[in-house]
Amino acid sequence: MIRRIDHIGIAVRDLDKAVALYRDTLGLKSLGLETVESEGVRVALLEVGESRIELLTPLKPGEGPIGKFLEARGEGVHHVCLGVEGIGKSIAALTEVGLPFVGAAPRLGAHGCMVAFLHPKATCGVLIELSERPSP
Repeated sequence: MIRRIDHIGIAVRDLDKAVALYRDTLGLKSLGLETVESEGVRVALLEVGESRIELLTPLKPGEGPIGKFLEARGEGVHHVCLGVEGIGKSIAALTEVGLPFVGAAPRLGAHGCMVAFLHPKATCGVLIELSERPSP
């Protein structure tokens, strides 16, 4: 079911500054920027070997999941994303063993992926995203 760590999501206040740090200072390859209106975020994706780092900033300060996270906790790791094949089957299997999901699942997320989020209360305080990449 789970194939890899797809990415680590990091909430940031200044996306341009964060991209410069990860790309220019740390030398990671930028895979581009995207706005996800449904989540109220701008997203930058950077490549780290076979995994990625996803930098997220709210479209409007204090709004949406990332804006609220930044207000409550400040910048830092927001979620761990696990790459899956067959997100529907993954959701069904995890629901069957009693793991709750946050919001509608699955739904379209950044980078054309179908995503679902496991509730952190059931996963040792970590927001876990399941993501199925689009077919090539």
